[in-house]
Amino acid sequence: MRQRQRQPRRPSTSLRTAAVLAAAVPVLALAPAVQASGDSADGHAQPDLVVSELPAVTLQPGEVRHDTVTVTNNGTAPADGFLFRIRLTRGLAFPGSDSGCTYSTASDQEHQALCRLDVTLQPGASTTVPVPIKVLSKALMEAVEYGTGATGADPGASGGGSAESYHQTLLKADNSADFVAVGDQAWAHPGRTVTLRASLRNAGPGWVRINDSDDQPALMVTVPPGTVAVRVPSDCQPFDIDGPSGPSQPGKPVYVCYPSDHTFEVGSVHSYTFQLKVNRGTPTTSGEAKVTSVYGIHPDFDHNAANDKAALTVSVHGHGHGHAQGSGSGASPTPTPEAKAGAAGTHSPAAAGSGRDQAGDHADTALAADSAADATPAGNGTGATPYVAAAGALTAAGLGGLAFLAVRRRRREGSS
Repeated sequence: MRQRQRQPRRPSTSLRTAAVLAAAVPVLALAPAVQASGDSADGHAQPDLVVSELPAVTLQPGEVRHDTVTVTNNGTAPADGFLFRIRLTRGLAFPGSDSGCTYSTASDQEHQALCRLDVTLQPGASTTVPVPIKVLSKALMEAVEYGTGATGADPGASGGGSAESYHQTLLKADNSADFVAVGDQAWAHPGRTVTLRASLRNAGPGWVRINDSDDQPALMVTVPPGTVAVRVPSDCQPFDIDGPSGPSQPGKPVYVCYPSDHTFEVGSVHSYTFQLKVNRGTPTTSGEAKVTSVYGIHPDFDHNAANDKAALTVSVHGHGHGHAQGSGSGASPTPTPEAKAGAAGTHSPAAAGSGRDQAGDHADTALAADSAADATPAGNGTGATPYVAAAGALTAAGLGGLAFLAVRRRRREGSS
């Protein structure tokens, strides 16, 4: 029951909290300079709540932190109770529940709690709100949104508080994510069209979603020499020097592929299907699938470079009986161990995820017609590995304004 006209005290409600990913809190306009702090536009006295910020610490997977924030009333009227909202990214969780809080999970798997604190804050008074954080084993780059409205109202799921009453704090866990390139092998005759599928798998233990940074994970696909890409996935853009050079289109030698929501759950596989025309006179040839970022930078969180590359091989019948003959890449047509282990994720409609992972609509008309008549199916004979898709299509609006804050880096990845 709400208690009125009493001295400030530590609220009995204990908030159960964790940290939130990639959150860019919208900056709201402050009150006009001529308006007194805590007064409404018509001059009536009102509360003006200010919330302190959580410490930006390094998290340890499996730990539970017991941090707190302070809520202060800088207004001209008492705040007779207030609502406090917490929003967490999926690498964090609430360690428990409280009867004063209502919990929910958004379609993007972010957890929220809306808690009522039955405490009266007189002008100038403060109270402490606990914010415990449970760090999951898949935590990597996380954040927490937290706070209230300036007058104590619900700031809303999209964080509608003022710049002083509602915050987001980025939290990085002491963890990593191992991204694995998965190659493919197919057989074709000179002059025919063949299908190859390159894949990017997150072997964990951390999940990754980066919405605004050159560190966004991607798969760089080098088309085998002697072939021409005649059909390209819409999620793959031509790569030139240090980044994407334009929209998806056929005929380019190198592409960089990534999902539009930049989300990579643990165990997920993102596959990209290319249709390649084999030039006449081309011997067996190999290209490459390579773990990188959208701008050609090796992800800092990936500490295992041994599985970053995989061969994309076209074994051409009638040229050396399927053996490599100086294709320019020096790669053998025999699939790499990683390609053998992960090939199940490269030829499955499920593994491709959404329609964006299928070949796009940019095929050259004449060559596409030739493909329909002459295409030779990929011959690895493997099964299918389901693609574990992130829950829901995440957009800036769907995240409630969440966007990972990072400094853009533009530099080429060194050869390795």
